[in-house]
Amino acid sequence: MPWSMLLLVAVLQAVAVPSSIETVSRGDMSGVEETREAVARTAGEWAALWREHAGATPTPKIDFGKRMVVAVFLGTRPSAGYAAEITGTRTDGAGLVVLWAERRPERGMVAAQIMTSPGHIVTVPRVTGPIRFEKAGQ
Repeated sequence: MPWSMLLLVAVLQAVAVPSSIETVSRGDMSGVEETREAVARTAGEWAALWREHAGATPTPKIDFGKRMVVAVFLGTRPSAGYAAEITGTRTDGAGLVVLWAERRPERGMVAAQIMTSPGHIVTVPRVTGPIRFEKAGQ
């Protein structure tokens, strides 16, 4: 492997840390119907977010001494084939940047004509600084 490729791999590993991400929920039928990025640093914030997302379904346990929750919701979409994915994080001073991407149905793709509300909820190591979300391609 050329040295330039090794350098690129090393830089990407230092910048994005996807291995620190643990998915709590991902799917296309969230109760959150508006486009939204969310952070929950306490059990109370988490319970409120989960209730909005999943209704009366039991709230997954999170160790807020070590981790926090970040989430991306695409809002209501007109068909299947849409998805949100938190792809990584990177530090930004004392804060954290959450990297995410939106997948859309490909042109000509046959997709169920059903209203969906895609979302991705993950836990990441706890930080006390500001959280910023960055969508791929923007």
